[in-house]
Amino acid sequence: MSEPLKPVRVRFAPSPTGRLHLGGGRTALYNYLLAKKTGGTFILRIEDTDQKRYIESAEQEIMDGLHWLGIDWDEGPDKPGEAGPYRQSQRKQIYLDYAEKLINQGDAFYCFCSPERLREMKENQQKRREFPHYDGHCRDIPVAEARARIAAGESYVIRFKTPKEGSTTVRDHLRGEITVENRTIDDYIIVKSDGWALYHLAAMVDDHLMNISHVIRGSEWIPTLPLHHMIIKAFGWEEPVWIHLSVFLKPSGKGKMSKRESADLIKDGYSIFLTDLKDLGYLPEAVTNWIALMGWSFDDHTEFFNMPDLIRDFSLEKLNPSPAAINFTKLDHFNGLHIRSLATDDFVSRIEPFFAQKGLNADKETLTQIAPIIQERIGGLDEAPEIAGFFFRETVVPEVEDLFQKGLDAKQCAEIAARSYETLAPLSEISPVVGEPEMRLLVEAMQLKAAQVFGVLRVAVTGQRVSPPLFESMEIIGKDIVLDRIKNAQKMLEAYAADH
Repeated sequence: MSEPLKPVRVRFAPSPTGRLHLGGGRTALYNYLLAKKTGGTFILRIEDTDQKRYIESAEQEIMDGLHWLGIDWDEGPDKPGEAGPYRQSQRKQIYLDYAEKLINQGDAFYCFCSPERLREMKENQQKRREFPHYDGHCRDIPVAEARARIAAGESYVIRFKTPKEGSTTVRDHLRGEITVENRTIDDYIIVKSDGWALYHLAAMVDDHLMNISHVIRGSEWIPTLPLHHMIIKAFGWEEPVWIHLSVFLKPSGKGKMSKRESADLIKDGYSIFLTDLKDLGYLPEAVTNWIALMGWSFDDHTEFFNMPDLIRDFSLEKLNPSPAAINFTKLDHFNGLHIRSLATDDFVSRIEPFFAQKGLNADKETLTQIAPIIQERIGGLDEAPEIAGFFFRETVVPEVEDLFQKGLDAKQCAEIAARSYETLAPLSEISPVVGEPEMRLLVEAMQLKAAQVFGVLRVAVTGQRVSPPLFESMEIIGKDIVLDRIKNAQKMLEAYAADH
């Protein structure tokens, strides 16, 4: 029996510069699962130091998206803890103090190079076919001299003084040891000229002060992982376990998925943004199930997971660093599975808002009646009003062409409507038990196919060629309304026949 896992402290640290997408949702999910699995702590930290790109509504959308997925945090902007504050914009002086510490110990320096000089430097490097890098112009300015220039009002940034000899090796939990020659690592800016710390410093400081044990983040941070290792080492801190997740590829499998593709996806009813997926009729359980399996698996055959399952079965050892193509067909598959797993009351409460969005006053009693006949037939919650909106419309006016059946003209279809009315009107009720046998006798009497007779009836009653089971639907609609709709269809067909 394996030893119990030690409680972890993990964080999801989004930047409120845009919408929460699938990659961010998956990163948050894996952090959350590890925290819950180990009885640890999950922290939400808002990395809002990039004030130029800051979007005011983005932070709330991030929180709403996480809550929709079923992810909550133990500490965060709205849940104060001892490690707060949890917005980096409220921690500016903390980063400046640590930057000064790096300068005082010789691991960082003030840089006074103008944008014009840096631009010219890069152009010359490109001409010499060198990789772009800072040339060290200000590396060796004595600290006292630099501070005098700052006191005189000169603009500056703070850069990390990267060692130029030897190599740096960092271990990633998924990818093993990553070794980089130090001469290829730039003297990265860690504090901008406006006094705001960049991610490289701010995140390392916060992870240390918040006692983060495992950093689970996107693979875009792998190129600067050696820098982050150096900064932590310069402070003499304990390094967290690094876990860089797999890349999301486009559905075609060719190239990395980016936010730019979302405009094309939305035309097909898909999106990479979580709030869009909610509006498109996807269940959060399905999205969570789907993204969990894009980079992790429990075994080679289990695919249906709810959140308790994921918490129970998740482990870092089962993560896979290989790129994962975003397969929306698989999402549709999971959405269907999770829709069918819902209890009736739960299903009703989830489809109700979609009827309201279409202007349909769908009462809970009727929704509960129709739930059993549509729950097995829809792939998304947004399909509910499309397939079952006719239950809540006062009148249904089908396209007359939809009433036509294969091999029959308008006059023959009008006769089907008339005979159907005559058959159903005397019955005590219109139900599968009472109505269907009588209608099948009518089919035989008219010497037609059931598809022809029931086709006219279906379109007359529902206004649709495709609908939930016909007789179950008619029973719920009620006899009087059904007969009115059949009579209306008969009149439409007779008028058409007269004009043609």
